[in-house]
Amino acid sequence: MSEHEKHEDTQVEKVEDVQVETDKKEEDEYEKVCFICRRPESVAGKMIDLPNHICVCSDCMQKSFDAMSNGQIDYSQLMNMPGVQFLNLSDLEQNIPKQQKIKKKKEGEARKPLIDIRDIPAPHKIKGRLDEYVVGQEYAKKAMSVAVYNHYKRVATDTMDDIEIEKSNMLMIGPTGSGKTYLVKTLARLLDVPLAITDATSLTEAGYIGDDIESVVSKLLAAADNDVEKAEQGIIFIDEIDKIAKKKNTSQRDVSGESVQQGMLKLLEGSDVEVPVGANSKNAMVPLTTVNTKNILFICGGAFPDLEGIIKERLTKQSSIGFGADLKDKYDHDKTILSKVTTEDLRNFGMIPEFLGRLPIVFTLDGMNEEMLVKILKEPKNAILKQYQKLLALDEVQLEFNDEALSAIAKKAMKKDTGARALRAIIEEFMLDIMYEIPKDDSIGQVTITREYIEGTGGPVILLRGQEAPRIE
Repeated sequence: MSEHEKHEDTQVEKVEDVQVETDKKEEDEYEKVCFICRRPESVAGKMIDLPNHICVCSDCMQKSFDAMSNGQIDYSQLMNMPGVQFLNLSDLEQNIPKQQKIKKKKEGEARKPLIDIRDIPAPHKIKGRLDEYVVGQEYAKKAMSVAVYNHYKRVATDTMDDIEIEKSNMLMIGPTGSGKTYLVKTLARLLDVPLAITDATSLTEAGYIGDDIESVVSKLLAAADNDVEKAEQGIIFIDEIDKIAKKKNTSQRDVSGESVQQGMLKLLEGSDVEVPVGANSKNAMVPLTTVNTKNILFICGGAFPDLEGIIKERLTKQSSIGFGADLKDKYDHDKTILSKVTTEDLRNFGMIPEFLGRLPIVFTLDGMNEEMLVKILKEPKNAILKQYQKLLALDEVQLEFNDEALSAIAKKAMKKDTGARALRAIIEEFMLDIMYEIPKDDSIGQVTITREYIEGTGGPVILLRGQEAPRIE
């Protein structure tokens, strides 16, 4: 063998050694899981290692021995029979996917908060960062900033003294497209904490096809890279919470309504929950671990359609009869009607009082008006117009929008009545031709979108490279 070949073999061996060492380090980071009962080491105790990466807990091993010694069949005779293979361990190699392994807790290490008390940003700083991304909704941003600030102070001072600070879960109510999910996503990005965004529509009571209530926490555990301690200090945002309201006038069993609310009570308050790791259902053959939800901040959000009707009904009933009475249609055009919501209205909507009691902070988001929609188009850090300008800048073309064009887009969006979501649909529609035609012609330098183009009575203003824009006198 030549020197060059020897050197290559040595290099291959080194690479293999490094790979083995890396795999071993990764193995040490995660807990072992019993091959039979799927319980992790922290629950089942020390594991017995068998060949082919198989681990069995002492309980399961004992049960196996008991079954073999106390049963009617004498397994020892079977094992001695020629041509009978009792168990082939090479067929049982255990390869648990990484997303189903639980991170090991280091021995002797004290539980430390995810955010240091000195590093928690003050409420005005949290709101300032939210302002960069979210237009309007001043009250909602203020309420969220204070609640999150107090929550992480509570987590950081958990074991400091006898005074226990109560958890302040939130319920946000706002029409579709008002920025509920966007606010939470932005908040989690700023704080750099594990966040799980989940939907209440798929939740059903235990035993029915659908997600179990614990799957909400399972998603947070996955977001925290299966680190239980990290997950226990995260944020869970449950969207479409209005979909688990009590169904009215139904003769069928309500498996995704009131029963789900009742199942969530202990979760919101704080308790130890058995959570499937890397799956939505406990029925799957996956390891289970225990997560304490005491320090998890729950934010619930929903559009609550028809809630305005319930509020109007209550307000008109309260007004007096006779000459001093309010007109019946007094609240029909009130844009801030949702802000007058009370717990009584939410109970009439179909939320149970115990559930509402565990969401002490209730705030509403405003519906969109024309002025807010124009601001959303151009002001946030990742505004829709900025996204299109960047796309066309890659083709070395400058994209401009007239103020009149922006208000025309906002008017069209108001008619659709789906909030800020309508903006993207409208812009996608009229930008289609521009995005298709511009790459054809290299001489185009600037495109200005006009009101006429949005309304379909004219076209955009196109300037070639080196051509100056006409001055408006």
